Amino acid sequence: MIDQVTIPVQQVAKSRITEVDFNNVQFGKSFADHMFVVNYANGQWQNPQIVPYGNLSLSPALSSLHYGQALFEGLKAYKNEAGEILVFRPDANAQRLNASAQRLCMPELPEELFLNGLFQLLSIDRDWIPTKPGYSLYIRPVMFATDDYIGVKPSDTYTFLIFTSPVGAYYSKPVRVKVETHYTRAAPGGMGFAKAAGNYAASLYPAQLALQQGYDQLLWTDGREHKYFEESGTMNVVFVINGKIITPSTSDSILKGITRDSILQLARDWDVKVEERPVSVEEVITALKNGTLEEAFGVGTAATIAPIAVIAHEGTEYTLPEVAARKLSNRLKHTLDDIKIGNAPDPHKWVFKV
Repeated sequence: MIDQVTIPVQQVAKSRITEVDFNNVQFGKSFADHMFVVNYANGQWQNPQIVPYGNLSLSPALSSLHYGQALFEGLKAYKNEAGEILVFRPDANAQRLNASAQRLCMPELPEELFLNGLFQLLSIDRDWIPTKPGYSLYIRPVMFATDDYIGVKPSDTYTFLIFTSPVGAYYSKPVRVKVETHYTRAAPGGMGFAKAAGNYAASLYPAQLALQQGYDQLLWTDGREHKYFEESGTMNVVFVINGKIITPSTSDSILKGITRDSILQLARDWDVKVEERPVSVEEVITALKNGTLEEAFGVGTAATIAPIAVIAHEGTEYTLPEVAARKLSNRLKHTLDDIKIGNAPDPHKWVFKV
């Protein structure tokens, strides 16, 4: 637990919660009543407050619009059977946010401020947390530069926000993916490991081309040779070959996924062999051809565990085993889901109770 510091709150005049159908929420389309806001100026974070969710007034010269100093995070909150609020690994998100901030020449945010603001925001908007199985409250922290200045340099001022959104499943069915061997998401020495807005902007056009071809996502390959897998757009990627988990080792071009870290830890707890190393396209395609690739799935906060149904490579589609037959990823998903809502032991103390 952290020391709670009371943050000033401006309550909404009237909640919008009655406008939301909690049995049919679209991912990222509805937003809870309040948001946490804190500003950085004169070398320090100051004036934290919780205010009604609403539009921002921004200058056309806002430096983040021109030079891309913007980053974000993503995590989720749940309710257990007793109605208590549970948050999965928010400390890890705070730490990753600061790693991203350092790479983008932005000020780090004290972890205590991140957690205090988040927990009080969740307490105020607790009724927005869905209780339907498979649903959750998605939490979006975001930081961006706010100088009114046209010139290439780090901003002197910043805003940090947290707002929330009730959500269902990000992917409603197993995903079809295409191996990308032309476009590059990130390169060595770049900022692919950071949750930087620009990383996602760079991925949109290739992903749109893949969508037009009937694929939900890309399997990105390395920027040098396009011979090794990196990640899959909104997710890290995991393969199971001959009962062994194989996943690309994280680097400065691969996001250090918190869900990825969690499922690898669970697998090791179960004495499943895990290899974090370069994973070649050739190795995976060969395993698909000879039937030794048993499972492939994406892992991420939004997607949790997303089974991959089809992998396309150089014009050929390879179909993976039916999801129902995938013992390891199904076990990982069910166990992780149970930990998040308090229905399973939490030996690594991942869950924070608000």
